[in-house]
Amino acid sequence: MILPIYIYGQPVLRKVAKDITPDYPDLEELIKDMFETLTASDGVGLAAPQIGKSIRVAVIDLDVLSGELPEYKDFRKAYINPHIIEIDDNSKKEIMEEGCLSIPGIHESVTRPSRIHVQYMDTAFVQHDEWVDGYLARVMQHEFDHLDGTMFVDRLSPFRKQMVNSKLKALIQGKYRCSYRTKPVHK
Repeated sequence: MILPIYIYGQPVLRKVAKDITPDYPDLEELIKDMFETLTASDGVGLAAPQIGKSIRVAVIDLDVLSGELPEYKDFRKAYINPHIIEIDDNSKKEIMEEGCLSIPGIHESVTRPSRIHVQYMDTAFVQHDEWVDGYLARVMQHEFDHLDGTMFVDRLSPFRKQMVNSKLKALIQGKYRCSYRTKPVHK
């Protein structure tokens, strides 16, 4: 089932999400719905708070980029209880334009480290502990930020944030257009 994406200004997007246990109700169906919603929205990542659930679950599908980045052919993964453990201080910082399904119409350059250490569980609740770099590290940082109540606009310089402030206020007022189902603040 395609779920509505919660839009900037929704309180759930600012909460720190909770870890879940294997007995979380209908988790398999939730993850399936998240992938379906992600595909319908033309995104590469989706965190549970973006569909109104304050739990530490995120899905990433980089297969859509495999034409340009062949290493991501068939890359489609769910992450349960993910946490960024550390950032490789020796890795270079990379600037790349980011957008967000919860912030339609706004794209800004964001600086992030290129290599991170993450821990998460897969859908079988098997623990993983790995260093990740490249584009996947960026997408993980963006999605895992959502699980901590952070959005990419929070990572902008004060000047850039001021530049997009009126657009963010318009989102809160429901003044936006996008091609996927949403749950605006005032509806």
